[in-house]
Amino acid sequence: MLIFTLFVLLGLLALSVAAAVSVGLLGMSLAVFYSTLPLTSALGEIAWSTSAEFLLVAIPLYVLMGELLVCSGAAGRMYGAASKWLSWLPGGLMNSNIGASALFSATSGSSVATAATISTLALPEQERKGYPAPLFLGSIAAGGTLGILIPPSINMILFALIANLSVPKLYLAATIPSILLCFMFVAVIVLACLIRPELGGHRQHASWAERLSCLPDLLPPLAIFALVVGAIYSGFATASESAALGVLAAFGLGLWRRAFTWQTLGQAFESTMRTSGMIIFITLAAFFLNFVLSAIGLTSSLVSFITDLQLSPMTTLLAIILFYIVLGCFMDTLAMLITTAPLVVPVIVALGFDPLWFGVILIVLCEMGQITPPFGMNLFVVQSIRGKGNFMDVIYGALPFCLVLLLLIALLICFPQLALWLPQFA
Repeated sequence: MLIFTLFVLLGLLALSVAAAVSVGLLGMSLAVFYSTLPLTSALGEIAWSTSAEFLLVAIPLYVLMGELLVCSGAAGRMYGAASKWLSWLPGGLMNSNIGASALFSATSGSSVATAATISTLALPEQERKGYPAPLFLGSIAAGGTLGILIPPSINMILFALIANLSVPKLYLAATIPSILLCFMFVAVIVLACLIRPELGGHRQHASWAERLSCLPDLLPPLAIFALVVGAIYSGFATASESAALGVLAAFGLGLWRRAFTWQTLGQAFESTMRTSGMIIFITLAAFFLNFVLSAIGLTSSLVSFITDLQLSPMTTLLAIILFYIVLGCFMDTLAMLITTAPLVVPVIVALGFDPLWFGVILIVLCEMGQITPPFGMNLFVVQSIRGKGNFMDVIYGALPFCLVLLLLIALLICFPQLALWLPQFA
C-alpha cells in the first residue's frame, strides 16, 4: 500500500499536476481502492474543520506582511544597509544576500518570497560588481531557504498543527539553529573566496559614517520581528494575533513613508491571495489524505512495520533523513511536509526522539529541498528573475549550501540541545 501511495503521488507530480490536486487525487484513490467505507463523504467536514482552525489565519497574514514590506520599499533599503555592513567580508555582496535574506525571513515566513525579493534587489548588482554567476546565484537561493527556518515560519506553523506541538516552543527550537545556519552560510562564502579570490567580485568599501547613517533602514524589519515574536513569547498574543500586529506595523510603516499607491496595494493583496490560496489548498488536500491514511490503517501499519524491523533508532532516523533528501529532489517541499509528517512523526515519537527536535531537522530538510535539483523551487525563482544565462549556474552555485545544510543536520543529531535548550524555558 505504501509503495502504491508513493508511486501515485510521484507519478502525478511528474505529470506536472498541481501539488494540491495530486494530494487530493491520491487521497480519493486510496479511499476507493483500500476502504469499504465512503471516506470521500467526509471531505466537506474535513475541509470545513481544517479551514476553521484559528492557527491557519496566521499564514495569509505573514504573507501579507512580507508583501507590504516590499511595497513600502523597506526591503530595498534593508538590502542597501546590509551591503554596507557585510560587503567588506571576502565574498562582498554575497554575504549581504545572506544577511538581507535573514532579515527579510524574520518578517516574511516564506522561502519563495524571500528568494524572489532578494533576487530582485541583488541580481542587478551581480554583473556590475563583477561577481561570477554560480556562487552569487547560489547565495540568493540558499538565503531564501532561511524563510522557512527563521521564525515566524509558515512551514513551522503547519508542522506544529500536524504534530500537535506548541508554535512558540517550535519557534524557540529553531532559533539557535537558524542563527547558526546564517553564520555557516557566510562562512562557506568567505572560505570559497579566500581559496578563490576571483569569486568575490569587486570589493565594496563603506565608511563607518555611511554604515551608521543606514542603521535606520535596518530598524523597521528588526522592530517588526521583535513585535511579532515578542508578542508570542510574552503571552500578549497568539501566533495568529501577532501576525495581525505585524501586518498593522508594516502597513503603518508604508503609510508613514507614503510609499503606497492603490496599484501597489492591489498587487500586494493579489499576491497574498494567490500564495495563501495555494498553501491553504495544499493543506486541505493533505488533511483529507491524512484522514484517509489513518482510516485505512496505513499510519499504524507503517509504525508497526518499522518497529518490527528492529533497527536501532539512529539507523531508522538516518533512513528517514535519506528518504526526505531524495523526496525533496522531486516534490514540492510544502506538499512533502504536509503529506509525510503525519506518517513520520508517530514513528519518530515511537523511537523515543523529541518531536520538537525532529521538527527542526525536518524544516532543514525542507530547506534543502528548495535548492536541490531538478525541482528546487528557489532555483527556479532565481533563474526566472535572472531571465538569462544557464540554469546550471544556479544549480552549481547552490550545491555548497546543500552541504552546509547536511552539516547542520549532523550537528543537530550530535548536539540535540542546539534545538532543545531554549524550549525548556518556555
